[in-house]
Amino acid sequence: MRVTTAYAYNQAITNLQDRQQELNRSQTQLTSGKRVNVASDDPTAAARAERALSSIARNDTDKRALDASRNAMGIAESALGDAVDLLQTARETMVAAGNGSYSNGEREALAKKLVEIRKQMLSIANRPDGSGGYVFGGQGLSTTPFTEVSNTTPNTVQFNGQRGSIQASSSEQVSLTIDGQRTWMQGRDETGALVDVNVFDALTDAIDGLRQTNPTAADLKTTVNTGLKDLDKVLGNMQSARAEVGEALNRMDGIESRIGALKLAAQSEKSNAEDLDMVEAISRFQEQQTGYGAALQTYAAVQKLSLFQYIG
Repeated sequence: MRVTTAYAYNQAITNLQDRQQELNRSQTQLTSGKRVNVASDDPTAAARAERALSSIARNDTDKRALDASRNAMGIAESALGDAVDLLQTARETMVAAGNGSYSNGEREALAKKLVEIRKQMLSIANRPDGSGGYVFGGQGLSTTPFTEVSNTTPNTVQFNGQRGSIQASSSEQVSLTIDGQRTWMQGRDETGALVDVNVFDALTDAIDGLRQTNPTAADLKTTVNTGLKDLDKVLGNMQSARAEVGEALNRMDGIESRIGALKLAAQSEKSNAEDLDMVEAISRFQEQQTGYGAALQTYAAVQKLSLFQYIG
């Protein structure tokens, strides 16, 4: 088979170009530290890396949702703790009011103390979550969830939201709000069953009872006993709600660990798919440099092949 000078020249050029492309690709890989920089480098590995990247993005979304929920539940736990402390103080006040030797003025002083507790309880029920909403807003409100209704006798408080809670946009079940109706507008009896008595009415009834003028011993006993029973019911419900929030916060620690583990696994998969083995890559680059040098020498030799060099 005859090999023409033109053919040898073309082959040398092609070989030189191939070597140059390989050298450029290796240089790009060494510069970026990645084996796969474009999908054409390794379509299968690129697809693996893309799936891992999507998983990392989902993990980041779940982590943001978890952080938002932890913040909201932390505020709720603190608020419920404040409410429980105030109800304990209200209960102690009612116990003190049972002293038959107290005058009307002394009982009025206790009633005023309960009035202040009631005001603080309403403020706690409307505690904001720090992001424009309200912790006890139920399904979500842009205005305060609890308002005083002044056209009733006695005054009462109403819940303006919808029952339930807002769930964060996440693959994990985490809440951003607490059901205000269930927490503040109901109580629990001795069996733990929910009963129709709320924090604000319980305090209002106790205040009105203590403001009776010259009550009989029987009337005073009834006021105190009824007040204590109602306060115990709302206190029990408040403590139950606080325990549920505490359990949710504890569960979040496990969720955070799980999200972290999933993200680490996805990062490892992405790294395995696209990252470069530097030792192997440097060795290959050196070999390609040697090959490219040889190709240049071949090209130079082919350029000299011409019949005219031997004529004359």
